[in-house]
Amino acid sequence: MTKRNTQQRRRAIVDALNRQGEVSVEALANAFSTSEVTIRKDLAALETNGLLLRRYGGAVPLPKELVHSEDGSAEKVSKRKLYIAQAAARLIRDHNRIIIDSGHTTAALLPELAHKQGLVVMTNSLDVANALRELENEPTLLMTGGTWDSRSEAFQGQLAEQMLRAYDFDQLFIGADGLDPARGTTTYNELYSLSRIMAEVSREVVVMAESAKVGRKIHNLELEWAQVDILVTDQQLPGDAKQQIIDQGVEVICV
Repeated sequence: MTKRNTQQRRRAIVDALNRQGEVSVEALANAFSTSEVTIRKDLAALETNGLLLRRYGGAVPLPKELVHSEDGSAEKVSKRKLYIAQAAARLIRDHNRIIIDSGHTTAALLPELAHKQGLVVMTNSLDVANALRELENEPTLLMTGGTWDSRSEAFQGQLAEQMLRAYDFDQLFIGADGLDPARGTTTYNELYSLSRIMAEVSREVVVMAESAKVGRKIHNLELEWAQVDILVTDQQLPGDAKQQIIDQGVEVICV
């Protein structure tokens, strides 16, 4: 199955859902002459993109309150997050070894990985791991292990740190609770040492964050700009903030 055929099938699934109001895995597998496993992967990717909701045996449309909105309110995956994810994905080469941190913006990256071959992906997030397993071109998956932290919904702690240090990676993709143009990325979570180790073991650090994160008063500094190579954000990033970040050696991609 080529990438083009996969994309065409997924568009057809969304069209069928819009017409019928509900679709089943069995019926879709028959309609497209493919396996139910493949259809489940399609539905998982479409759900991650905010195009439907999976239900037992099939899928239903998104409730109106979860449909994409331009202002970022009441949304599951904003259009800005999707554009940021698409731009970030273009930085990934086939067979790269990457880390994907937990978070809503980094999760938007996952469907884009279906177009990549031979990836090795490390993550500390169960949600990320489960989504990766649904991809048609399933990458080699590595988990950090460690202690589960309910606030960050990710594994943290010394075991996770030791696991990370046992490898080296081409790229880290990480989000942020806040963007401080003078200091770096900031976080509400007190457990941020793992993020710093992720950056240490990666040749390139890519921060994915919407411009609305600029100016948030958050005390905890997660990554200094000196640890960051690329910031992928949206075109609403204020010009003075962009220049201040660029002046600290960071490539800024606005989409």
